[in-house]
Amino acid sequence: MSASAVRAAHEIRVVIGRLRRRIKETYDNEELTPSQTSVLSRLSKEGPASASALAAAERVRPQSMAATLAVLEEHGLIQRRPDPHDGRRQLVSTSDTGSAYLDDKRRAGEEWLAQALETGYTEAERETILEALALLDRLSRA
Repeated sequence: MSASAVRAAHEIRVVIGRLRRRIKETYDNEELTPSQTSVLSRLSKEGPASASALAAAERVRPQSMAATLAVLEEHGLIQRRPDPHDGRRQLVSTSDTGSAYLDDKRRAGEEWLAQALETGYTEAERETILEALALLDRLSRA
């Protein structure tokens, strides 16, 4: 394996991790823990799920998931409905309030990023970033 491939792999991992953490810092996450935010995001992306399925996906005990869901429900960010295929189970999904909450957090991160790109980089540098992103997108599809 070439030295440039190894170095690029390392740098991509480090930079993406750092950038991801920096974007998350722009959110006002004092309201929710990272675990609660993760569950809400998962429900938003993947759709309704049972508490046991969420616990398995998040790799936590069912009791921990029950506590997480209780907080999200208390904030009005999720809703529970009977499973149409199994009346003993409930399916959890994001509420309209939960969707709006996530949209606001994502928008805050994107606004910070756009502002940082606008003020910290020239037009030519932003074009270079876009070209590099096209390459990274190609890598993500490999």
